[in-house]
Formats: sequence, C-alpha cells, structure tokens
Amino acid sequence: MRSILEALYCGDIRPVETIVPTDPEYRTLNRKIFEALKTWEKKLSAIEFSQLEELLDLRSRSSSMYAKVSFIHGFQFGALMMTEVYTARDELVNS
Repeated sequence: MRSILEALYCGDIRPVETIVPTDPEYRTLNRKIFEALKTWEKKLSAIEFSQLEELLDLRSRSSSMYAKVSFIHGFQFGALMMTEVYTARDELVNS
C-alpha cells in the first residue's frame, strides 16, 4: 500500500474533488441561486445576462482562490502545531 504522500504526489488524492459540504443548507442555497439565475435570465437581455454570468464567474474564481489559500494556511498551521506537540513530548515524558 502506498503512503498518503506518494498517492498525493501521483495525483491519486485530489482533496478539492472529494469535498462535499454536509451542511443541509448547502443544497438549499444552491437551489436558490439556480432559481435566482433563471429569474434574472428572463429579466435581462442576452448581453446583460452574459455580463452577469461573467461577473459571477469572476466571483467564483475569487472564492476558489481564497479557499485554496485558506486550505494551505490551515494545513501549514496544523503541521506547525504537530511539530510543537512532538517537540514537547520529551518534556512531558521526562517530567
């Protein structure tokens, strides 16, 4: 069996593809967004709706960038905490 690091390196683990929010409100929110978009599609001209879609795509890209940085920061912070815990081990065992 391969290590987690090897599987990550080989591309067998893709965290972003396996994240599924379990908050029950997630699907409700997405449904509301979809319905709102359909409403705006009917109200706006094709050009205006296209511009709205472009704006929403930019917002989505911005959110994805933030999520990526947040994931990396959280992972690094967690690793630093584990390092601190591990280095304090001797103090706890030898006390």
